[in-house]
Amino acid sequence: MYVNKYKHARYTFFKWRYQLEVYHKVILAVSFACLTGLLAQVRFYLPWSPVPLTGQTFAVLLSAIVLGKWWGGISQSIYLGVGIAGVPWFAGMNGGFAYLAGPTGGYLIGFVLAAFFLGYFVDRYVKSRKYWTMFALMLFVNFGIVFGLGLLQLYGWLSFTGASVDLWGLLLMGLIPFIIGDTIKIAIAAGVASSITPKQGYGSEVDAF
Repeated sequence: MYVNKYKHARYTFFKWRYQLEVYHKVILAVSFACLTGLLAQVRFYLPWSPVPLTGQTFAVLLSAIVLGKWWGGISQSIYLGVGIAGVPWFAGMNGGFAYLAGPTGGYLIGFVLAAFFLGYFVDRYVKSRKYWTMFALMLFVNFGIVFGLGLLQLYGWLSFTGASVDLWGLLLMGLIPFIIGDTIKIAIAAGVASSITPKQGYGSEVDAF
């Protein structure tokens, strides 16, 4: 009985977020943008890297799950766009286009693409909502998309500033120190996602919302 109620509640939530009015979706998207900006201030800088450890990726993953294939990405687009416009909610209370052109700009662009990608899979493919599948997808969007773009821009920025760095040095600056912390965040986010999304029998119904 309770299991059925729990399954129904998951489906009701999933359906609810599709049936919201646009202005409600905008409010939620702005809320997740604000959450991303807030978690950006939970940061720790390493002595050898211009890239801080932050809580942003957790908000990015949750935005894709809660808001879905379009609005999760839109929330991160709002975060990026408003930050570029000058609102100081990037890491370290920074804002403006100059910050986007800096060493961490690729990660920020990756947030947008990651949210769109993950939200699409969660909405479109029922099997993606199981814990280990979700965990694997989040690993891919985090380390493949966010860190992939982040490392590319970091390398370009270092080259532009005249710094010489090999592949190991680049990974030590922009990837390796983040693996453990981000994997923990992904494990938690995958658990949240698995607990609030329906697992079977709803694919065609969801497509109709």
